[in-house]
Amino acid sequence: MKRLHLIYLLIFFIGIAPVKSQDPWKLTVSSVTPSNYYGVTVANGMIGIVSSPEPFKVKEVVLAGAYDQYGRGRVSNFLRSFNLLNMQLGIDGRNITASEVSNMKQELDMKKASFTCSFDYSDKATVTYSYYSLRHLPFTVLMDVTIQAKKDILINAASVMEAPDALKDVQNYYNEIDRPHVTISLLTSSAKSPTGKLLMCASNTFLFSEKHGEEPRVIHEMWDNNMHLMKFNKTLKAGNTYRYSVAGSSITSAHHDDALNEAERMTIFAKLEGRDRLLSFHGKAWEELWKSDIQIEGDPQAQQDIHSMMYHLYSFAREGTDYSPSPMGLSGLGYNGHVFWDTELWMYPALLVLQPAMAKSMVEYRFNRLAAAKKNAFSHGYKGAMFPWESAATGVEETPVWALSGPFEHHITACVGIAAWNYYCVTQDKEWLKERGWPILKETADFWASRVERNGAGKYDIKNVVAADEWAENVDNNAWTNAAAKAVLNYATEAAALIGVKADADWLHVAQNIPILKMENGVTREHATYQGEGIKQGDVNLLAYPLKEVSDPKQVLKDLEYYETRVPNEGTPAMTQAIFTLLYARLGNADKALKFFKESYEPNLNPPFRVIAETKGGTNPYFATGAGGILQSVLMGFGGIDITSKGITQIKSVLPKHWKKLTLTGIGPDKKTLVVQ
Repeated sequence: MKRLHLIYLLIFFIGIAPVKSQDPWKLTVSSVTPSNYYGVTVANGMIGIVSSPEPFKVKEVVLAGAYDQYGRGRVSNFLRSFNLLNMQLGIDGRNITASEVSNMKQELDMKKASFTCSFDYSDKATVTYSYYSLRHLPFTVLMDVTIQAKKDILINAASVMEAPDALKDVQNYYNEIDRPHVTISLLTSSAKSPTGKLLMCASNTFLFSEKHGEEPRVIHEMWDNNMHLMKFNKTLKAGNTYRYSVAGSSITSAHHDDALNEAERMTIFAKLEGRDRLLSFHGKAWEELWKSDIQIEGDPQAQQDIHSMMYHLYSFAREGTDYSPSPMGLSGLGYNGHVFWDTELWMYPALLVLQPAMAKSMVEYRFNRLAAAKKNAFSHGYKGAMFPWESAATGVEETPVWALSGPFEHHITACVGIAAWNYYCVTQDKEWLKERGWPILKETADFWASRVERNGAGKYDIKNVVAADEWAENVDNNAWTNAAAKAVLNYATEAAALIGVKADADWLHVAQNIPILKMENGVTREHATYQGEGIKQGDVNLLAYPLKEVSDPKQVLKDLEYYETRVPNEGTPAMTQAIFTLLYARLGNADKALKFFKESYEPNLNPPFRVIAETKGGTNPYFATGAGGILQSVLMGFGGIDITSKGITQIKSVLPKHWKKLTLTGIGPDKKTLVVQ
């Protein structure tokens, strides 16, 4: 184990060193190594753009809600969308490549949600480009390019539209719209998803800084069926600076019935709004989001890291939708883009207290798929609604058949009910509870009342499940599953009283008879046959938070001290140590809380932007689930935030000794400020 710790420390200090560690808002990389590069995502909750070490390249573009079956597991998968921000820049007839640039610097500005790359090209020019996934326009992106000429040069700039390999029946279009005040050049592509289920569309256009009539002439070139481009030439004198932009939109038939025309309409809208207005509205939207912030005094690196986690969660979720983020958000195709308990239990609580409108979208996702969950319960012989372990567009089960979690990891249905109840608790919105929360709570409570096996008083067993600790498959009376089921049955009963309807009396009766098992040493037993083996992730300790099933501090500590020694040093996700952090902070043990806070994410960081992987030494960032857990450890642990049926309260907690002050701003619907010193 000591050897593994040394390996992780070496990875951390060697691989992560290039990021300047003090700026709370900017991740700046002055040395880009393509062979050891994990991209960072710019996203607006709908469209994600992942960075590349290559100049003017984007690794991939991912759209929320765009799924099709292809290749992996015979289930729905996230699709790569058209790479609508790939560019080419030539100077004096030679296209710039990574091998020909020097002084390359990349920077993620988390406050402005922008990615910037700058470099020198020989002795001829300094080039800077920035791109944005515009927060106020869900399907629209913008790239801004600036060229500072050191000598007289001729530039040749091209916007390249290329279809990902998985798409088929690619159609390429080019159109010019002439008006007295503007000329709009539209580079557009469409293609069908692998099964033909979806039409994928993208369009972009140049935004020039010259007055109309003085802008460069745009030329279209068709290269092959999968790629075409539009380009222009411009002569620059030494000492002059030239700026142009590209605005583009990407949308599918999952989002709009007329996706092809809508992609062009949205691009035209962006063109005529203009660069300055687009960036102004984008900036104001992010300024509003950052009114809900976590401010740490005394630990600049932790401050930067926490801002990164907040930035990613804010980027991966969007208010006013019925979309819900997957474990990897919009950073790629990880976990097929499916929605798990990762949303409800790990990402959702942090967003619920920071950005209730984003959290509302996540519950709306489940509400709109309630009918599918009811059919799932019916097919398994149960009542109510049984939510799938992996969910995508329609809400049917999307877990690959080789994974036993699909048929058996039933605690997800409790997680959905708990999330619905907590939305009411934080917002105190009884109208929402009546229209949205109650149907979810009623159906999930009916599921658990039918799911238990009634074997006598105190023995309403829940048998044959995959535990929250997924290394425990097909076990009986799993601690988290049982306690979460009890919670939903109690919450549904309480919700009924609030909205003036009659609760099923059986719900409370069942809740009172679901067992929580103990071992001979008094520790809460993870499941009926648990004998002290290693655990993949938090299970028993979740009974203290978020459930409050275990509330006696002595029992909380007993369970903590036992299970913290059962987590192996590798192969386990980041969330477990986050829960240890939270509970030790609430118990007043600052040293233990800090230890697990660092262990929860530092060994999981990947270069060059300190992006979080799922496991120590892992290479699959960005793990939004882990970020959500760690943010909870700060908000609900160090910050003492507690969600109750009466709203948000603050309980006693402790800070790491070198943290001078923790300030939480914009908390809850009332945007409160909470301070811990």
